[in-house]
Formats: sequence, structure tokens, C-alpha cells
Amino acid sequence: MPAQGAGLLRFFEEDTRGIKVKPEITVILAISLIVLSIIGSAFF
Repeated sequence: MPAQGAGLLRFFEEDTRGIKVKPEITVILAISLIVLSIIGSAFF
């Protein structure tokens, strides 16, 4: 991890409000949306 004394911050430790979603779920949803869009345009 980078040294904090060098002016670099670790932003992922900041606690913010909102929905917590794992990155894997986001990628899976994006890929499934792309696939559904391709299938939908091919058959309809």
C-alpha cells in the first residue's frame, strides 16, 4: 500500500451512504444486460 505521508490517500476506506454492491455483481449485471440487448435485437 502507498505511504500516506506521500500525500496519497486510501479512498476506499471512507464510509459513505448508499447501497453497497460488490463489483462482481455489477459486472455480471452489465454483461447480462448486454447479452439480453443483443438477443432482443436479433429476435425482435
